Amino acid sequence: MLMRTDPFRELDRLAQQLMGPGTWSKPSAMPMDAYREGDEYVVAFDLPGVAADAIDIDVERNMLTVKAERRPLAKADEVQMELSERPLGVFSRQIVLADTLDTEHIKADYDAGVLTLRIPIAERAKPRKISIGVGSDRREISG
Repeated sequence: MLMRTDPFRELDRLAQQLMGPGTWSKPSAMPMDAYREGDEYVVAFDLPGVAADAIDIDVERNMLTVKAERRPLAKADEVQMELSERPLGVFSRQIVLADTLDTEHIKADYDAGVLTLRIPIAERAKPRKISIGVGSDRREISG
């Protein structure tokens, strides 16, 4: 049997044990990536082992809140847990969204343990041309 020791994993495990699992009033953080892709922002949250019906997404004004709960697996009485490193409990992340994003048209997809939100850039925030009237002559400038 091969045994490998990772001191950082042990520190993470110890910190999780001391803090306990996340609760709805004091959730744990969840890892995420955020980037711009064309005319939308994409935010991806890692939620492996979380059922889609255990994810809650809310937008209030410009505050996006994602909460998820990883529940323990149902086990038979004769099962004895040997090792449990995957954190259970409630995870949450709040993001302040810019006024230039269209919060009315957010799309959410959940696949392979990754929740992906696509937030379009509002039409009013996109660059546009403005025409200037000078007498009977009009010309356009970039805005």
